[in-house]
Amino acid sequence: ITGVFSNGQVKTLGQIALATFSNPGGLLKTGGNTFQESNNSGIPNVSTPGNSRGVVQPGTLEMSNVDLSEEFTDMIVAQRGFQANSRIITT
Repeated sequence: ITGVFSNGQVKTLGQIALATFSNPGGLLKTGGNTFQESNNSGIPNVSTPGNSRGVVQPGTLEMSNVDLSEEFTDMIVAQRGFQANSRIITT
């Protein structure tokens, strides 16, 4: 992370760190897309990007992780359930 100051000086303020775990499947899901270390995951091995940890690519977009066919199927099932419940109420 680089800071550009009003006097024109450019200074490095920080470095993003990435971690790997000996058992990534043992991480605890804490909600959304966040995870927490546990006894099963092992201790984090923290290092800077590019040191066998992957890389951080600025200015790129992540591809969607949604399966459209599965979501459409779930929506159709929910809609049919709603229609069935509506018929029961009118009867």
